Amino acid sequence: MLWYKEKLVTADEVKFDLADRGLLLGDGLFETLTAFNHIPFQLEAHLDRMIHSAQRLGMNLDRAVLQEAVLAVAGLDEAPCVIRLTASRGTGPRGLAPPEHATPLVFATRAPWHNAMAFGQAKLATVSIQRNPTSPTSSMKTLAYLDPVLSLQEAKAKGADDALIVSTSGSIACTSMANMFILNRNSLVTPALDGSVLPGIIRRLILDLAPKLGFIVSERACSIAELLEADLVVASNSVRFLTRIIGVDDWPLSNHSSEAWMALKNAVAESVSQECKGFALTP
Repeated sequence: MLWYKEKLVTADEVKFDLADRGLLLGDGLFETLTAFNHIPFQLEAHLDRMIHSAQRLGMNLDRAVLQEAVLAVAGLDEAPCVIRLTASRGTGPRGLAPPEHATPLVFATRAPWHNAMAFGQAKLATVSIQRNPTSPTSSMKTLAYLDPVLSLQEAKAKGADDALIVSTSGSIACTSMANMFILNRNSLVTPALDGSVLPGIIRRLILDLAPKLGFIVSERACSIAELLEADLVVASNSVRFLTRIIGVDDWPLSNHSSEAWMALKNAVAESVSQECKGFALTP
């Protein structure tokens, strides 16, 4: 089942218009979030980000419709799930210029989520694709997603689990699917939102939680050399929550900050539990 054109339908009931700009031009947005006990985690933050991005693109999205779509698929089953919320600008004539009065197409799907997805570990490989801070696709979750797709493909070919992507300035931007955090002693740093970094939902949650755990947080440019010398490197996203980075290319990373790792994990797990009726993240 999926939510499509304001109702729950089966996949074989969906008829997709081949003039849709999301399909033809990547002209649209998406959000990926989890739901536990029927409750989408950090739903308001995801909707805020999508509406803000839509405003940047000149898309007229109805927040109530987006929320209805997510809640409908979250309510299908109490089993943990990953929800994909998609909004295309809609159909239009041939050419690049958006139609003056486009009607967005919104749909939502769900897939199973399981505990093994949370709080894992990964090795990264540096890749040739870079983040361009002048491109909106670097700081929004648009349907034009080939850079992350090809970055992950390149990293996998090098035997890694994910890609380490730098910006055109040479500073660390992200992985193909996650924001980055670097810890040295009690200083927790994440790349600044300079246009080459997605304002991640779990990134924001960590920045809110970390000071309460005794960390001094900052958002600034980070170098690869700084990452390689860190006490702890963590990636964050809305499906895996936190992933401990254990190596980059052929360089193993430090395991010195197990206490900090546990503190961050526990804080995120507690946030999920509080928001989602006591659901326990138990990797």
